[in-house]
Amino acid sequence: MIFIASTTMGLESVVKEECLSLGFKNIKVFDGRVEFEGDFTDLVKANIHLRCSDRVFIKMAEFKALTYEELFQNIKKIEWGDYIDENGEFPVSWVSSVKSKLYSKSDIQRIVKKAMVEKLKEKYKREIFLENGALYSIKIHCHKDIFIVMLDSSGESLTKRGYRANQRVAPIKETLAAALVLLSKWRANEVFLDPMCGTGTIAIEAAMIARNIAPGANRNFSSEKWSIIPENIWTDTRDEAFSNENLDIELKIMASDIDEKSIEIAKGNAEKAGVLDDITFSVKDYRELESPAKYGAVIVNPPYGERLMNGEDEDIYQFYKEFGDFCKRKLAKWSYYVITSYEDFEKAFSEKSTKNRKLYNGGIKCHFYQYFGAGKNGYKN
Repeated sequence: MIFIASTTMGLESVVKEECLSLGFKNIKVFDGRVEFEGDFTDLVKANIHLRCSDRVFIKMAEFKALTYEELFQNIKKIEWGDYIDENGEFPVSWVSSVKSKLYSKSDIQRIVKKAMVEKLKEKYKREIFLENGALYSIKIHCHKDIFIVMLDSSGESLTKRGYRANQRVAPIKETLAAALVLLSKWRANEVFLDPMCGTGTIAIEAAMIARNIAPGANRNFSSEKWSIIPENIWTDTRDEAFSNENLDIELKIMASDIDEKSIEIAKGNAEKAGVLDDITFSVKDYRELESPAKYGAVIVNPPYGERLMNGEDEDIYQFYKEFGDFCKRKLAKWSYYVITSYEDFEKAFSEKSTKNRKLYNGGIKCHFYQYFGAGKNGYKN
């Protein structure tokens, strides 16, 4: 089988590295997705372990269609009965069509559903399907007349780890937060600081990575109810994930924010994630912080645009200038990793980044500015 791990644009290489580390085979990278081959054990493993993917799909088919009749016949060729139970619910829940002759999403949805019903009639010898059982959501992606048909195995997005019951304004997605930590190459023996942590997502993801806590081990997936996947695969994969957690390492992760309510929520989230004891939270303006070590890594999603004061350019520029001054004065030999949508960040920060990478945070185009420090894993003197 071929599986698809969908992801936010810009994170494809990160997801590829995750797939490699999980031992998946024949990995291929495309815009917004990573494909790999495997069996149901790999599908379960991907759902439980992938940190930066949004969902994991079974790739049911890929074909070209210029007419609705071609679309109907290609959908009907798929052996839907090999996957969907007789009472399964099978909505065509998401359709995308770009630069294609078949552009009406509602018509594509209708034709796909009709073809699926006709195919399932052949398997189950009945005319009406109650659809009151397990969920088998279908996603259709069409670009330049090439259709990709996918069966969603995740259900709720993988970014929903289950620990963030409460949040404040404009939280960063868990998947993106994990990607920032992985891109930074931060290691568990280094000091970690998020001086504008909000509700703590980046620090929590860092602690989970350091402890090798599988992000999906404590949540459920729609494919757990599929009869084609033996229950023991889920049980064994979770048991293995729990047994591989690193409980012995001592972490030095610090997270602070000027907003007291955000820190209260962050502590609650960290407790739900099982990493409260690994993170030192404090209510403090970042300018009042003192360096906790000679070397370390700052990973931060600072306020920007409408999240920062009135969103005026001069206010934003001054904010980042002061943050740059703080970093150079108090964290001189540290590495800094900053995600922001502010185009003049490097100018305000008064230093060109060692590297930067275009990413998207909640649909907002951002850059992840990386400044390599002089620590053990550093890059400059």
